[in-house]
Amino acid sequence: MRAATPAVSVCVPAYQAERFLGATMRSVLAQNLGDFELLVLDNASTDRTEVVAHSFDDYRIRVIRNPRVLPLAENWNLAVHYSRAPLVKLLCADDLLRPDCLRLQHQALIGRTDLSLTACRRDFVDDAGRRLVAGRGLRGLIGRHDRTAVARRIVRDGGNPVGEPGSVLFRREHFEAVGGFDGRLSFPMDLDLWLRMLDHGDFHGMADSLAAFRVRPGSLSGKAGRAEYAEQRSYTRHIGGVRPVDRALSSVNAPAARLRRQGLFLLAGHYARQSG
Repeated sequence: MRAATPAVSVCVPAYQAERFLGATMRSVLAQNLGDFELLVLDNASTDRTEVVAHSFDDYRIRVIRNPRVLPLAENWNLAVHYSRAPLVKLLCADDLLRPDCLRLQHQALIGRTDLSLTACRRDFVDDAGRRLVAGRGLRGLIGRHDRTAVARRIVRDGGNPVGEPGSVLFRREHFEAVGGFDGRLSFPMDLDLWLRMLDHGDFHGMADSLAAFRVRPGSLSGKAGRAEYAEQRSYTRHIGGVRPVDRALSSVNAPAARLRRQGLFLLAGHYARQSG
């Protein structure tokens, strides 16, 4: 029986996602938190995405299809708009959750209205689900931190130390209060949202690795080039409330963060060629 208002909504915006969507949905349905809904928003895909989404017989699933392809930010915002729970996770259609993810992140936020969002560490996996790197992210961000502390860590890191949407559980009311994802941004779109939401509450970082980000050379992240990294650097330079030492460290750490990320995609591509 479907609860009127689930405790957590997992929103999966999907476009041409037939290859990995099934595994992503199974990872959500395997959660040991029972009270959640899984919303799949098919962004007018022309492959078998809709077929895969409808292939699961589970009352917790809702599948909605856009009549036309929407821009990324608009589609992600619409996915959250369709959600019904006070706590929301947006999970890309090729990423995965560990079985404890929703339960532990729900515990971190429930009853603590002074927290806006929580994030966990995540593993990086390749096309076949093989773990490339374990427990990445949240360096210097485990535990409770206010917006200023998170902003300083982001600038020092030069990348995205908080993590991708699949690592984050946030309050829907705070998402709505800040207007959701900003479509004027591309590469730092999620990072920008996390910072704006922290104007409404603090951040909680979890040491557990509870999600997996799929590293694929053909994905949007894998195609990121100089323009995308330049956008990231420009965004980071304009973050306020940080110290000169934070900006100085950013000039050193940002290129290193980019090289590490590119190395992961190269490694994933190597495994993919071997498998092919």
